[in-house]
Amino acid sequence: MRVITGNRFEKFADEGAILFPEYRKNRNELIDFVDSLRGDETVVTASLELIDLIAWKFRRGEENVLIYSDTGKNLTLKEVYELRKYLDFDVRGGFSGEMAETSVLFVEGKTDAKFFKAVFKKLFEFKESREAPYSLRFIERVFERDNFDLLKRVEDHYYLAIIPSEGNSGVIRNLGNFLRAMEVFNFTVGKIGVAIDVDEDRDSALASIDGKLSRFRHEKTPIGYCVEETEVIPLIIGLPFEDETIEWKKPTVEDLMLHLIAREGLLGKIKPGLKALNESLGRKLKPKEVMYLALSAYGHWGNLEGFYELFVMRSRFRNLKAVLREAGLMDGILYLAGREAERRR
Repeated sequence: MRVITGNRFEKFADEGAILFPEYRKNRNELIDFVDSLRGDETVVTASLELIDLIAWKFRRGEENVLIYSDTGKNLTLKEVYELRKYLDFDVRGGFSGEMAETSVLFVEGKTDAKFFKAVFKKLFEFKESREAPYSLRFIERVFERDNFDLLKRVEDHYYLAIIPSEGNSGVIRNLGNFLRAMEVFNFTVGKIGVAIDVDEDRDSALASIDGKLSRFRHEKTPIGYCVEETEVIPLIIGLPFEDETIEWKKPTVEDLMLHLIAREGLLGKIKPGLKALNESLGRKLKPKEVMYLALSAYGHWGNLEGFYELFVMRSRFRNLKAVLREAGLMDGILYLAGREAERRR
């Protein structure tokens, strides 16, 4: 199966190609059309809905591809399916314009996203943005969901997109698919951050990034990796927290919050409640359970993501920086914020 899209489709459409007239077609008609496909056809289309249906049906097999005619390069329909499902990526292309300083940070989930969003707002004067840099117009189409965060620093027009990715494996998957999309659709971001938990150990976490980057021409750098013009910066999360009332098993962003609420004095205020719950339940509390107690004690009646963002924003600069440095994250965060010159200060 070949799906042709873009503005220069004529040279890729052979005599047997189906020039699909997507206008005035309802979903049932699109489904009927896709059901009739055998898998050896060439379909020329600019319909995202039709591309979604075809990608879902033919997502298996390296021979099933989408060709972006403007560059002549292709993605497998499995990659198209994942780009659409996890990133709402507009695989019709059309991304152009002048360069702008832009970073993308893939994180595991929504709480991670709100934590890092607050870090960049607090430390580097980023503000939430509804406009995207002209050179990356795809970002306006890609990020239509409410669970992403697009930030901008007004002083130098530096942009940062923070994207939840459904766990460690999702972060690695999105990294590979995003790099492939840059190859095919001919756009570039300066830096890509990859925030994942240590899990077993730091070497294993880095090995998962190495494995994904093996598909691309890359080299190692002092801060991470370089793929063509893009720096890939690992943010490996792992800062164990020891406390007689808390059961710590594996590193997560909750560890960073535990260290921060401890430095800010909130953990000490709720310690009597933690001990009482330990005795009542007959066990120690999990880090996320402690977070919910801290949320209540702080007087925040929203969700956990909102509490993370609010608490980080209201924390002291010295405490936040100390936790990030202790976790080994500060250098990578400075790079993603476009402040690499400040590493030695």
